[in-house]
Amino acid sequence: METTFENGDQVGLFVVNYNADGTAAVLKPLGNHVDNMLFTYHSAWIPSKPVYWKDENTKADFYLYYPYCNTVNSVSAMPFNINTNQSTVAAYKTSDLLIGSTRHVAPTTTAVNIVAKHVMSQVEIVLKAGGGFTESSLSASKVSVSLNGLKASALVDIAAAAVKATGSVTTITPYKDGSVYRAIVVPQEVAQTNLITVNVDGRDYNLSKSFTFVSGKCHTFTVTLDKTSSGVNVIIGAWENDGVDNGGTAN
Repeated sequence: METTFENGDQVGLFVVNYNADGTAAVLKPLGNHVDNMLFTYHSAWIPSKPVYWKDENTKADFYLYYPYCNTVNSVSAMPFNINTNQSTVAAYKTSDLLIGSTRHVAPTTTAVNIVAKHVMSQVEIVLKAGGGFTESSLSASKVSVSLNGLKASALVDIAAAAVKATGSVTTITPYKDGSVYRAIVVPQEVAQTNLITVNVDGRDYNLSKSFTFVSGKCHTFTVTLDKTSSGVNVIIGAWENDGVDNGGTAN
């Protein structure tokens, strides 16, 4: 579900009508024109009950989020937790918080288009054989990967599509997708720490690094495992593939 929804996916929708004087109203947990309406995807988005415009003239703002939560007590500080064990597709997918909005929409008989954007950060970890390894020996080894020292909880502002990391730090287990290890993490700034640990046949290879995870960005870590140095060589690139090498050597 990187760019498309699948059958059975569910989102929550809020619709906020404009005031009588034409000014925008503020999104609230309750008391909007539509409050946290469940929509389920089955080749098209199906609401849990019919939704109608207030009248033929009143404009509205539309806000949605994924994955759906039965109760939203705060729209400016909605609690959200990513899964710390994302080793399954389902656990990885439900950690990927999406928020979208379309504003100042005039009543229409056509569907209102809303673009849902990733507000968490994505991590891609690729392992490469360095000194003492070959690609075949590495692929035959027992390998596990973890991300360390990260907060897994956030407070979400739906209207602003913003998240703030909260709580204590923990370890996140990524999902192995072919040769790539993927994880969804809460945007945050991490001080110098053993950010990534790769365990190969019982031996840990640690990458000690500070890093800033940015909302909506995919951060790629290409990790070269080297038995001789007991370290890793890291190349980091942004989702935009700007060609900048921000890497270094970790021991």
